[in-house]
This record gives sequence, structure tokens and C-alpha cells, in this order.
Amino acid sequence: MKTKYDLLTLKSRKNSYLAKLEKPVNMGHEDMAFEKIQYSKLNAKQKENYNFQKVSAILADYGFVTIRLSDDWEGADFLAYHIDGLQQLKVQLKGRFEINKKYKDKHVWICFPYDQSFYIYPHDEALNWAVKHMKLGQTTKKGKFATGVWNVPKPTEKILSFLTKFGRLLKQ
Repeated sequence: MKTKYDLLTLKSRKNSYLAKLEKPVNMGHEDMAFEKIQYSKLNAKQKENYNFQKVSAILADYGFVTIRLSDDWEGADFLAYHIDGLQQLKVQLKGRFEINKKYKDKHVWICFPYDQSFYIYPHDEALNWAVKHMKLGQTTKKGKFATGVWNVPKPTEKILSFLTKFGRLLKQ
């Protein structure tokens, strides 16, 4: 049972909340100036959000609808469903070309920005290709998959040639 004190406290909190709601909110449309952001000044999470929006817009041109996931579900940052109802992709956003043992056998596509484009590729096919053509896993030198992660900030022509058979999505 609520006491008189409890009711006064609730009423006070309610009035305080209502007072905040009654304050005029400037939605910014009177003096709004749209300014492009500088990608390089974004933090890692902001870059991931930015890249998701860009990739979603590009994938829409190919008939895909995207759904952002709140956490990495089965290795994916987002799902992409094609309007034909037959194609669905689990996509992991990265900042560079990467192969990682934690994505093995999860049917994940990796997507990353490079040279005014986004590249998208099936992780396991890239892993198999890299083992065969880049001798991935045949050395224990640091950076050559000793830790189960291999990434390349600037893909070589050999890697780009492999990637283009899957998809180079041009930024708009």
C-alpha cells in the first residue's frame, strides 16, 4: 500500500518529468545545416554504423533488404534478404579484408570498404582460396594466421582479383 509520502514523491517525479516534456524542443529545422562528416574522424562503432548504412543502400539496388543485429549473431552484424525470397546472407562488416577462424563453417559473408567501393565475399571460400593461393596456414610467422586471424589493410592485386568474382559494390 502506498503511503502519503510515496504518493507525493511519485507526483513530484511525474511533474518533473512533465516539465521536461513541456520545454520547447528545438528539432533543428529552423537553422539546420547539413554538413558531410569526415569518415576518418569517426570512432570504430560510428564507422561500423556508417558502413552498415552505406552497404544497405547499395544492396538495396541489388534487391536486398537489410536488418541490423544488436550483437554478432552467428558471426553476423546484419542479415540481407533478397526480394526473390531465395537468397539470404549473414554479413560481418570489417574495416579490411579478413579471414578469421571464428567465422569458419558459419556461412558468413565478409564486407569491407576499400578504394571507394565495398567488397563482399563468402568467408569460407576466401579461406580455402587463401590456403591454396596465399599459403595461409603453412607458416607460423605472426600475422600469417598463427593466431587464427589474417587481415590485409591494402589487398594485393591477387586478392582483389579473387574478390571481384563475388562482388565489388560501388559507393554511391
